[in-house]
Amino acid sequence: MNCFQTFRTLLAAALMGAVSLAGAQPVKLTLGHGAAPGNPRHEAAVKFAETVKAKTNGRIEVQVAHSAQLGDDAAMVTALRSGTLDMSANSQGAVSAVVPEYAALGLPFLFSDVQKAWQLMDGPIGKELADRTAAKGMVLLGLWDNGIRHMSNSKRPIKAPADLKGLKMRTPPDAVTVDIMQALGADPQQIKFSELYVALQQGVVDGQENPLTNIASAKLYEVQKYISLTGHKYESTPFLMSKRTWDRLNAADRKVITEAAAEATQLQRRLNKEADEKLVSELKSKGIEIDTVDRAAFVDASKPVYAKWTSGPIGDFASRVVKATAAH
Repeated sequence: MNCFQTFRTLLAAALMGAVSLAGAQPVKLTLGHGAAPGNPRHEAAVKFAETVKAKTNGRIEVQVAHSAQLGDDAAMVTALRSGTLDMSANSQGAVSAVVPEYAALGLPFLFSDVQKAWQLMDGPIGKELADRTAAKGMVLLGLWDNGIRHMSNSKRPIKAPADLKGLKMRTPPDAVTVDIMQALGADPQQIKFSELYVALQQGVVDGQENPLTNIASAKLYEVQKYISLTGHKYESTPFLMSKRTWDRLNAADRKVITEAAAEATQLQRRLNKEADEKLVSELKSKGIEIDTVDRAAFVDASKPVYAKWTSGPIGDFASRVVKATAAH
């Protein structure tokens, strides 16, 4: 081997070593969400961070910022798209402001139980949402569960749509939820979830709607006497990564993130379902009045919401979601 060949061999080895070293550089990521500790969303986020750390022998660290420490869901979506936030377990409403098709998952009374929602999201509909999400600068790592939603208020039992008349009901920034409340005769008011407890306590609004897990973990039952099991809509929790962050990762790290996200998705869904199933009795034990409703009357009153969304800008997608739901 001549000197030139030796030099080329050494240079190649040095370059390979540099690439290997670069691939072994520590990576620090931030994952933000709006839920409180104890909520399945937070528990799954922590488990995701632990799994990623274990799979990379501590090289990739994910810091979890809970309780809207990094801003509300809408602010975190903006940060994801700009690359100033790496990851977020976000809300369907905030994400639908950027990817409108997510709103179709929240059409009224679409799912009788959460497992039917999961089946839909894990199929072609979920794949299409992932593609549309990527086009907006975010990578969909999983569709977590935000449960089937119910109503609470401080004024009176809600058993029929007429009972909502005149009530100021807080909604998230979700257009479908606003439409449902208006169709049922309530006065919808958008308030950040992080500010909801105080708003209810001070009477800024009379009530709100959320899955039981959120009502419990945020202690909203302390300022709400009545909970009505309306089951009026389902919501997902899109688990997202900034595409800018994703693009900086090598193939091996992307694989770790994807695998850990799949594990966290299954955990979060299971925890949410388990919590929901036991919370009715737990909330009753705290002195909360829990009522069932005239479901048929609610379904009938919310029909105009279907008409609006299946004929609107995302009408084709919304119609396919409704059709696919019937198959599950």
